[in-house]
Amino acid sequence: MKHTLIALALALGAALPVRAETLACPDAAAAVQVATCPSEEELKYTYTGFCADNARMYGKDKETCATYENYRKAKNIALWESKDGAFQAYISCDLPAGTLKKLKPVSIAVSRLGKLTRLACSYPEGVTFTYRTKTECKVRGDGNCTADPAACQADCN
Repeated sequence: MKHTLIALALALGAALPVRAETLACPDAAAAVQVATCPSEEELKYTYTGFCADNARMYGKDKETCATYENYRKAKNIALWESKDGAFQAYISCDLPAGTLKKLKPVSIAVSRLGKLTRLACSYPEGVTFTYRTKTECKVRGDGNCTADPAACQADCN
C-alpha cells in the first residue's frame, strides 16, 4: 500500500506543470531599511579588530584595511529589502537621504553560485538588489534596461 501511494505521489508530481515566475527589479522608492547603520564608534572599534596585524598578514583583502577610510567605505553599510522582502541590498550609509528613492534599475543579470541562482538588479550609486533562488532564471532581453526600467525582468522556473 505504501509503495502504491509513493508511486502515485511521484506520478502526480511529475504530471503537474512547472510554474514559471516573472521577476522584476524592485522599486527602490519602496525599499525598507531592515538593519541600522553602524555608529562611528562601532566602526572604529571593529576596524581595530578586523584590521589587526594578524588579520592583515593572513587576509587576502589588503585594500580594505589599507586605511580607515577604505574600511569605513566597505563596512558603513546597512541591509535593505524590497517591499516584499524578496530582494536584498547592502547600501552605503553615506548615501544621501532621499537618493535611493529616486534610483531606477539600469541592468539585470543572472549568475550561478553552486546550486543557487543569483538575480542581480543594478542601480546607479553602486546599489545592487539581489534575489536568490534554487530555480533557473533567464533575463529577458539583453539585461540593459537604462532606457526602460520596467524591462528589467527575468523568468524563473
